[in-house]
Amino acid sequence: MTVLQAIILGIVQGLGEFLPISSSAHLILVPWALGWPPSGLAFDLALHVGTLIAVTIYFWRDLINLAAEGLTRGMKTPTGRLAWGIVLGTVPGAIFGYLMEDVVEAVFRQSILSIAILLAVVGVILYLADRLGPKRRSLEEIRVVDVIWIGLAQALAVIPGVSRSGATITAGLALGLKRETAAKVSFLLGWPIILGGALLVIPDADPSMFTPSFFAGVAAAAVSGYAVIAALLRYLQRGTYLVFAWYRGIVAALAIALLLVRGM
Repeated sequence: MTVLQAIILGIVQGLGEFLPISSSAHLILVPWALGWPPSGLAFDLALHVGTLIAVTIYFWRDLINLAAEGLTRGMKTPTGRLAWGIVLGTVPGAIFGYLMEDVVEAVFRQSILSIAILLAVVGVILYLADRLGPKRRSLEEIRVVDVIWIGLAQALAVIPGVSRSGATITAGLALGLKRETAAKVSFLLGWPIILGGALLVIPDADPSMFTPSFFAGVAAAAVSGYAVIAALLRYLQRGTYLVFAWYRGIVAALAIALLLVRGM
């Protein structure tokens, strides 16, 4: 992989991790569409180091407050409830990811058609959740059980095309959270999952993987991820998620069209 390819994939990771469009799907579709060699699951997970850096830098104050409130006040405050919700809500994703990693690698990552279908299906669900969800509840009104439900949705994100942020934001909207609140909960809930993925892949990585391309990809993911978090939270003060639902459908249609052109 060239440095330029790694930078492009890093930017794709930074955009896809925090926008509800599925970073894993795009990390498969982009090399496939451009005729590049597959980056592989290990490199894709390594790029999560970049997005981990982004979310940690952006939310470092929130993360410290969550840890402090959760340990000292328990569930007596909104921040404490969110903290314990994140702890409990992370469990389903961690278990599902551990148990399903081989299945996902063997089945879903090898099927462009299934990725395209999932992009479209989750896009429709996101569209409905954005249009029909009441979107009234703020971060101060969140309950532990809400975050656990969102964590259950996050467990499905191991499947390319679903999208971690897409699944969690959709679940948040369905539970009545405001758009910006759903995004912030998604980002904070994703922090331990992204951290866990990075800690699992890096120690067992082949040392030959740590090339200039690797570090260029991680840096690109970090910079683009930080920019996306900031931009999305500003956008959601007035904007909707409908543009991302439409985008998912368009990408799915283009992928299927390219499959047909190439003879499946």
